[in-house]
Amino acid sequence: MAHPLVWLGRYFFYPIGNTSAVCLTRDLSPEEHADLLLLGCGDPRHVLYTIFSEPDNSSRRLDFTCCDLEPGVLARNALLISLIADNISQSTLWNLFYHLHIDEASLAVLRSQCKKLVHAASSLPSWRSSPYGPYLRVSTEHTLVELRRHWSLYDSMQDLSSSRLGAIREAYKNAFNRSRNAKGTPMTSARAAGPLFVRSPPVAAIQVTNYWKTGTTLSDPEQLALAKFLNPTFAYSLLGEGCTVHYGTDPLSSFHSAALFGNCKGNVRSTNMVTSAQTEFAEWCTAFRGSLATFQHTPRIRLCLSEATALCRALKEFREAGTLNAGVPIAQYKTQLLRLSTEEYVRDEAPATFNVIETSNLIDHIGLLNILVASVPLLSSVPSSVLYTESLLFRGEDATKEFADLLYADIGTIALLLDVCPIDYLSGFTSRSNTHELMSYALTKDATTQFQQVTTWKRLVSCDSEVALRSGRLRLPPVLDARQLGTLLFDMYHSLFEQEDSMTFWKQNKANMLRAIASSNLIHYMREGFAMLLRLVRERLRIPREQWLEVMDRFLDLEEADQTMPMNTVNRNDLYAHLHRQGVYTVSYYKMDKVPKIGRFEGWETVPPVVRIILSMPREKFKIFENNARVANAATPPLHCDIRGTWSHNIFSAVHIAFGRVIPTGTKSNPRVLFEEDVEGWKGVLPLVVSFCLPSMLLTNIEPPNKLRVCLSVRSTTGTMQLTSSMGLELCIFSANLMDEEHVFVVPESARPSPEFDAPLGPLLRPNSTLRAHVGTQQAVYVELDEQCEVIQSLTSKVAVEDPDVKRDFGSAGAIPQVTQLSPCCMRLAVAGHSQDVVFPFPVIGSQSKLRAARKSLYIEVIVPVAGPFLKPDGMKLNPFPIVGVGRMLHPWNIHRLSLSRLPVLDPKAPHVKEWFDPHVSSMLSTRERQIRKKHRQDALMFVKDTIHSIFVRSMGTQGGRAQRVFALRDEETNNCDTIFFISDLRYDLHSHTVVCDGYVLPLTHDIMPCIERFFGKLVLGGDIANVTVFAGEMQAWKQLIPAFVERCRTWEHNEDCEYLRQQQAPLTLDMEVDPLCGCGRGQDVDGLRKVEQWRKYAPYVTRIALSPLFAVSYLETVGGDPAAHKCSVCRGRGTPKLKACTGCLKIRYCSQRCQKKDWPRHKAQCKA
Repeated sequence: MAHPLVWLGRYFFYPIGNTSAVCLTRDLSPEEHADLLLLGCGDPRHVLYTIFSEPDNSSRRLDFTCCDLEPGVLARNALLISLIADNISQSTLWNLFYHLHIDEASLAVLRSQCKKLVHAASSLPSWRSSPYGPYLRVSTEHTLVELRRHWSLYDSMQDLSSSRLGAIREAYKNAFNRSRNAKGTPMTSARAAGPLFVRSPPVAAIQVTNYWKTGTTLSDPEQLALAKFLNPTFAYSLLGEGCTVHYGTDPLSSFHSAALFGNCKGNVRSTNMVTSAQTEFAEWCTAFRGSLATFQHTPRIRLCLSEATALCRALKEFREAGTLNAGVPIAQYKTQLLRLSTEEYVRDEAPATFNVIETSNLIDHIGLLNILVASVPLLSSVPSSVLYTESLLFRGEDATKEFADLLYADIGTIALLLDVCPIDYLSGFTSRSNTHELMSYALTKDATTQFQQVTTWKRLVSCDSEVALRSGRLRLPPVLDARQLGTLLFDMYHSLFEQEDSMTFWKQNKANMLRAIASSNLIHYMREGFAMLLRLVRERLRIPREQWLEVMDRFLDLEEADQTMPMNTVNRNDLYAHLHRQGVYTVSYYKMDKVPKIGRFEGWETVPPVVRIILSMPREKFKIFENNARVANAATPPLHCDIRGTWSHNIFSAVHIAFGRVIPTGTKSNPRVLFEEDVEGWKGVLPLVVSFCLPSMLLTNIEPPNKLRVCLSVRSTTGTMQLTSSMGLELCIFSANLMDEEHVFVVPESARPSPEFDAPLGPLLRPNSTLRAHVGTQQAVYVELDEQCEVIQSLTSKVAVEDPDVKRDFGSAGAIPQVTQLSPCCMRLAVAGHSQDVVFPFPVIGSQSKLRAARKSLYIEVIVPVAGPFLKPDGMKLNPFPIVGVGRMLHPWNIHRLSLSRLPVLDPKAPHVKEWFDPHVSSMLSTRERQIRKKHRQDALMFVKDTIHSIFVRSMGTQGGRAQRVFALRDEETNNCDTIFFISDLRYDLHSHTVVCDGYVLPLTHDIMPCIERFFGKLVLGGDIANVTVFAGEMQAWKQLIPAFVERCRTWEHNEDCEYLRQQQAPLTLDMEVDPLCGCGRGQDVDGLRKVEQWRKYAPYVTRIALSPLFAVSYLETVGGDPAAHKCSVCRGRGTPKLKACTGCLKIRYCSQRCQKKDWPRHKAQCKA
């Protein structure tokens, strides 16, 4: 595994998701087939909601690969999917999947279904030929074995002995007690209300409290009385038999409640939340059942029992080498190797690359860099490919800004190295709202550890519509100076591991010490993972061997000379071992120093640079440690291995651990071992076996072998200090002498071959590009970092002058080249009447470009600074809302797609709509943008946001006057208008926690005006049109935005004669009185327009559109007011030391309990309401 080992002294089972469902195809065009990888998939809510969001007769192929290391999760998911397909009643489905206690009839259905599944799962062929095989698949045979085992356990639980059933009941009782004794009330289902968050916490708290009181969502006493049987699907998890369900589990967290709270005419009760969730669940189930019959391609759900990074490594090996067994264990505490199914991956060609990768909140558990290193190689190269990351926890001082620190380097620089970038980093806005998270965080900052941050990553150059529509895909990666790259990589290494030193830890966390100590055991990175990052960087940049040696020489020069990381000296050999093992670099003394064949190497034929040590630890030793950890309340301490001598000490963090027996095999000259795993795991009797890699020279060249001890130890952190009183300063759990052949085994370890790459020669662009290339060949782009080697300073592209006419005029006649910026990533070079489109792998600032002309050598260099993040000029500002895609499969790059027919309509007459709607649509602007507006400065995006705000509030009529539903964009300078919006409905954009105007756009062009002039005058003179003034530069921005808002909701296909494809640009124009849209969607999907009689005549001329707010990016800018500037509601004081919000409504703030008590008689009625 690529992340450190932790002791599972405490383990929680998460059978139900803790965030609301999202549509996983929200960034793909409706025609594009979807190969989706869900890492840490959890329950099937995202799969079901994605299928629900598809049209009834969808032509899209959906192929989900769902990976989870918890067999109980996958067994429950497959069980539910099979029950849905078998048309089991909705109430029974709900009971079985969400209730801890179920009635006898539901239990009978469960047992019957499990018997069917067990019979079907007797072998891979029998499963594939069963009724469930067409849509439920398994990626490995071991996955099917574990699914079958769990289904057998579910079926047989009621037949267990009274003692075992009694133990299970006690475990359920303990789970209920954990929930009752937990601090605070889980607010996960409150988050699902999105913009209605301010109204949901009290109701959600009642609901989840009732759930953990009864084990059900039931409220009817008769039904509750019948629910007296334990639900077996909650009783079996990775730890075995019992009930380790997390105390914050809430069945309603998966569902969307914004429409419930927003449209309710009275007070929402907890029973209303349950009914709403059950209704949505029923819609998902119906949609899935229907997809099996009506979709052109039956959705396929593949299950894989594996830790996320292990599956990624296995799929990468299969894709690159065709290897089905990469020798990767499926997870910690397991030795089962991940062997992909021949039937699935060879015969059926199951996907090994994906255009959608969803990583759940694995960032919180294994770190963002580890997620990127594992998943980016599996991301398809097509421009539409998308990677989603999500975090729920924060550890620093400011949760809203923490994402920017998770990469341990500049975001733009990492984006260039890995060729993926957060789209909002470049755009400066997001169509997904997190204002409810910001509000909650501002009110409960000191009392919460949660803040949800969802990030969408895409290929860098895919952001440029001009390049994308002209097939301008790059075939060469950027080139970095070896010294600068080595320095950058060392700085990342330093940032990753500098807090291993206690003095550095205290110094860097002194302003946030309590939170830092509480999270000090959450260590995500180790040297093996860093070596994998280095390999990925080399593979991505395709760096030739000689240049890579320069990079690593610079890195190691800095690493060896560094005096600021004292702990690096004992971790250095861990790094060197994995650099060699990953085929990244072999340090010089591995090559020069011959390892003597003494000690454990006596009789070996050859001694490789790296070996593996296997340490067998008796059960009684770890039982002692378990007790020590329990007494010290150190439930999940990080572990590592040590090699200790009389004076030497080396630490190794890449440790694998499992229960079982080591069986020596092989010969004296070539030793090998086999491993017999203890099937009982934690509850078995066989030893705990630990293995790790290290340089072989450490076992002979430093101290005599008989002076060395092999140790399994607790890592020393501020969070494990309490263990020193019982375990000593070394925190050693178990050790054995290196020469102890009963407990210590040493075997050779092979290294991955180093990749080989040629120098980046030839043209930069792939041959099918239609971009201009009339001057010569554009070569690879060179990257220059700043003097600190942290951020990109400039990009340089050389164009070799090859055209004979240009050679003559440029080389001899002295023609002067000129350059202009064509689009975010493209400059147009003009010389001697010829032009060349020069493409860069990152948005650039063309207005600051420079040219370097070499007339004798016949080349021209274009040098430009990068335009990232978004506050810099040019770059994405040239086209902030790009339309991209391949062929007719077009979609917006940075605005998510919507299935409007699946979104609930917002009721404008709901009694409390103004309380939440106005603040929500007013939250688009950042503090910076508010200051710009206040000072009357020009900013096109800020103007667009203001216009969107005006359309929304006037459509609702929430700011005085009647609601208006027809809007004209009127240019302030010319008083001209060429765009009309008809707003038929406002809808809840559930999975993005915002709202959307479902409408139609009418372009007032010279072609259309003669067709509508007979009845258009009536619309104008009737006073139904609301004029919205647009300011300098804004009309051009709307011409770019309207096509994106149209593409995001289209249900029609672009035809072969589409103007976008013919002209290879979108929008078609920025000029007034000319339509920026293609004509493919005109007059289609206009039923909503026809509902209004006076609008019907416009149906042939309009195109459906989905307008939505565009929100500032909270990790880049401050959004909302500063909580420190708030005052006490009673005395207007600033707080002692801080203001605290009323826990009942989270709206009113007080400086002290005295002021809160004083205000309670007045506030009581308001708070209850």
